[in-house]
Amino acid sequence: MKKIFYAILAAMVLLLAACGSAEEASKEESAGKAAAGQSEEGNAAYPMTVSPTVASVEGDEGTTNFEDVEFEKMPERIAVFDYGFLDTLDALGVKGIVGVAKDSTLPAHLEKYASDEYESVGGLKEPLLEDIAEMDPDVIFISGRQSAFYEELKEIAPVVFVGTSDADYWNTFQSSVDLAAKMFDKEAEAQEYTAKFDSALEEIKALAGNYESTLVTMYNEGKLSGFSTNSRFGYIYDIYGFKPVTEDIESSSHGSNFGFEAILEFNPQVLFVIDRTAAVGGNSNIKADMENEIVKKTDAYKNKKIVYLDGPLWYLSGGGLQSELAKIEEVLAELK
Repeated sequence: MKKIFYAILAAMVLLLAACGSAEEASKEESAGKAAAGQSEEGNAAYPMTVSPTVASVEGDEGTTNFEDVEFEKMPERIAVFDYGFLDTLDALGVKGIVGVAKDSTLPAHLEKYASDEYESVGGLKEPLLEDIAEMDPDVIFISGRQSAFYEELKEIAPVVFVGTSDADYWNTFQSSVDLAAKMFDKEAEAQEYTAKFDSALEEIKALAGNYESTLVTMYNEGKLSGFSTNSRFGYIYDIYGFKPVTEDIESSSHGSNFGFEAILEFNPQVLFVIDRTAAVGGNSNIKADMENEIVKKTDAYKNKKIVYLDGPLWYLSGGGLQSELAKIEEVLAELK
């Protein structure tokens, strides 16, 4: 009888030890996922089908159509071309970024990605295909500037288009944030960050209501382009609430040619000027060129309402959580 009792006791000890080991292993696995910025809930979302933020774009070589991508698990090695999407990944605390477009001008708030910790995928318009292949990424995020290389990049790894649309900028920006949050289990973080936009947009809409006419322009080596609604910077009117001085401006990603005489003719109360020259690393003479004898006759100049917007922020790094909030804050600071 004693032998049977001791046998049962021994079996119970072994069973409890096995349970304890399994529980400890489960804890270690969960800790490992947390350290990688993942969660059991996030992994449960996979396999996942990810759709591009824009179905197609027109380029010099024709139309590029982007496909849905099926992921069996959360990507762990991430290559990013688009600075706006890199901005969003950074804001959400996503881990695993191995390559960024270091050969173009990184926005100031993303300069940490210039360190040796991150490899270069090339420039915004010149991918380093062999280098990217050596990185062995699980996903490559691109936008319009890389669309010509879509098929070649797809041979290296799954490619997801995360760029914005000129005709629907704000909604496609929000789609890119939702995409990042869903893919990397950061939906709570995204919701917390986007809540900051509510008060900021309310404040800027109230400010915009003080002006009857506004014109958005872009400066490039002494020349100007104009933007109205349904354009690359149309959200200044549609989302921020500024009234366009005219809607009769041809829609284009780089704006319609716009002379100084046209500025005087429309005579906006507020004139926004985006410095593209500075954004691409050129020597900008924006203030001297803009404040000429013609522009000095406008209400915007007379009332000190010519607003020089940060070139790299507006031209290169838009479309990210941090950059879009920074844009609103810049306008508020300039016009308050």
